[in-house]
Amino acid sequence: MSTTSLPAPDRIPSLREALLAAAFTADGLLELLGAPAYAALARSETVPALRATRGETPLDTLVRLFLLQHPVPYERARAALPLEECVEDGWLSRRDGQVRATVDIRPYSGPDGQDWFIVSDLGCAVGGAGGIGSHEEGVVLGVGGASTTLAGITVRTPVATALDLGTGSGIQALHAAQHATRVTATDLNPRALDFTRLTLALSGAAPADLREGSLFEPVGTETFDLIVSNPPFVISPGARLTYRDGGMGGDDLCRTLVRQSGDRLNEGGYAQFLANWQHVEGEEWQDRLRSWVPGGCDAWIVQREVQDITQYAELWLRDSGDHRTDPAEYAARYEAWLDEFEARGTRAVGFGWITLRKSAAAAAGNPSIVVEEWPHAVEQPLGPAVLDHFARQDYLREQDDAALLAGHFTLAAEVVQEQVGLPGAEDPEHVVLRQHRGMMRATKVDAVAAGFAGVCDGSLPAGRILDAIAQLMSEDPVLLRDRTPQAIRLLVEEGFLEPVPVPAAGQGAR
Repeated sequence: MSTTSLPAPDRIPSLREALLAAAFTADGLLELLGAPAYAALARSETVPALRATRGETPLDTLVRLFLLQHPVPYERARAALPLEECVEDGWLSRRDGQVRATVDIRPYSGPDGQDWFIVSDLGCAVGGAGGIGSHEEGVVLGVGGASTTLAGITVRTPVATALDLGTGSGIQALHAAQHATRVTATDLNPRALDFTRLTLALSGAAPADLREGSLFEPVGTETFDLIVSNPPFVISPGARLTYRDGGMGGDDLCRTLVRQSGDRLNEGGYAQFLANWQHVEGEEWQDRLRSWVPGGCDAWIVQREVQDITQYAELWLRDSGDHRTDPAEYAARYEAWLDEFEARGTRAVGFGWITLRKSAAAAAGNPSIVVEEWPHAVEQPLGPAVLDHFARQDYLREQDDAALLAGHFTLAAEVVQEQVGLPGAEDPEHVVLRQHRGMMRATKVDAVAAGFAGVCDGSLPAGRILDAIAQLMSEDPVLLRDRTPQAIRLLVEEGFLEPVPVPAAGQGAR
């Protein structure tokens, strides 16, 4: 790993052209390395990739240089790159007939198959050759699981202005540049801004407005249509490492970021974050997070994982390489983490996604705030699912029970029904509706709800369907209408049922 001076962006187009000509792309890597070696590289295991790049093609050379950080002979490098320009601009260093990379360049596939390149410090591409560990202050990491998660959940509607707060190597700014007229990227670390500039230029994207500073200080009172942030959310004793430690006590940095976002959003704008939060003795974690939501905003908060304080401390001690230090020093640092948690009454730490939306309904005192735990598999990208979630909340806020019964619904795509019970039993013990896209939820329903969902095709109002079910099941239709709207509301809220426009007069009756 190196934190030396960064390359100059003087002749980036010729470097990009050489990388593309050699098929130094996400698809090209997979074809060259094969799936096992490609997957091993993501686990920081380089031996399979080294074996797969024993050839002398330009692609072999580039993989060894920029992904595996191995020196290559001068003549091999010259066959793959505009070598003198790359050395002069600082992308490569030359010594004793060997050429070495000065930064990590990692191919990355954009959402529409674009060939992008993420530039970061050597050994700091998450899952790269160097892996995570022994990071120095001020280093800039490449793309990791957190980065791609945030990119996947972000709403991608066209906007005028977008803000990437804590840009790092620039991956979120790169995504935003595809659908925002103007992108502003900030970071407390000036080195990160330089890397973002390189990432955008090498990926052929428009430049961003780069500003140095903490949280919203660099943008003052400016407002945006989209705010994204993968902040330094780790809850740690102190602020040793800029890329992960927020420098505030406990989860105060994430709370501050969320609270201050409300004033920086335009009407209808979204703010989306990854965050950690404390589970504090005597306090419901859901209540803690609801208190973070700023006025005038709706919110959808999803807890994806929870770790007890020992697991959490060990994870981040390994991240910084402390497990490789002197045992006494490691023990002292471990103690410091546990002391910090004990002082704050923290028993566990949650990780997840926070999405805010500025809305008139929330400003009028009727916000939609959903805080839930969903540790199960999801289907990325989830940006469309985020839009659908808030659209459903808007619909449900406007519908009382009578309006729901007058509404028309259709079963969402890729929802299946599962019947669970003992083999050979005449009737199932219960019925489960399961999604096969987006959040991939599953919910247990009774016979009425299952029958209702099964016949929803948008042609009849909900009340008429319930009347038919009541007749089939020999139930009182009035009682069934009274007790079913809550079940319909839940199925709509979780995306199993979708409201459809009411048919024109004469095509359906209430």
